Amino acid sequence: MTTNNIVVTNLCKKHGGKAILSNVSFEAREGRITAFLGPNGAGKSSTLRILLGLDRSTGTATFGGIKYAALDTPLKAVGAAFDGIGGLPSRKVATHLKIIAQSNSIPFRRVSEVLNIVGLSEKSKARLGTLSLGEGQRLGLAAALIGDPQFLVLDEPTNGLDPTGIRWFRTFIRQQSDRGKTVLLSSHLLSEVEAVADDVVIIHDGKIIASGELQHVMNNLKSLEDVFFSLTEGGA
Repeated sequence: MTTNNIVVTNLCKKHGGKAILSNVSFEAREGRITAFLGPNGAGKSSTLRILLGLDRSTGTATFGGIKYAALDTPLKAVGAAFDGIGGLPSRKVATHLKIIAQSNSIPFRRVSEVLNIVGLSEKSKARLGTLSLGEGQRLGLAAALIGDPQFLVLDEPTNGLDPTGIRWFRTFIRQQSDRGKTVLLSSHLLSEVEAVADDVVIIHDGKIIASGELQHVMNNLKSLEDVFFSLTEGGA
């Protein structure tokens, strides 16, 4: 049995007496792209925040059997693109990545490597505030890759990408999974998810309502969009 899986087990969380998550359990497997889907307010962000140690709940969420908070140099194990760039607008791109690298004892040579991977080499001296939304997304991916991690957790990574950028992302994310990375991808662009995902997990009202291999979950419906709406709008 592989140990390089993301395993979420029985997450339960309440806020103001209302259940936000109810026994949320699923697994993202090594060398595969797992799409984590759900309508707004379904519990996606809460689950990802708990997984990344940004929020608390009952239950467990681990990377290869280890909680995020227990990782000595987390960026060497887990790369996350979540909640924007998170740097000062006046800071230069390369400086931003060097600060991230230094925080986890990652060699500075990795900065130019990840900028090349995401196609931002020519922007290394640009200031964060001058980047387009799509460039900001690519920079977030560069930051996620900085420690060459086994696990990638990406929240809406294609938001702001133009059609060329989206096509690039499809190739990029498949290359990552082909290298044996464990990829957990949250997105609302169902057609894009259908183009790249191996496995799908659908959450609704804080509960997992479907999970499994993409083709199994689709079960002869024409598209993932059909599956999503049939499950989240009260259909069979």
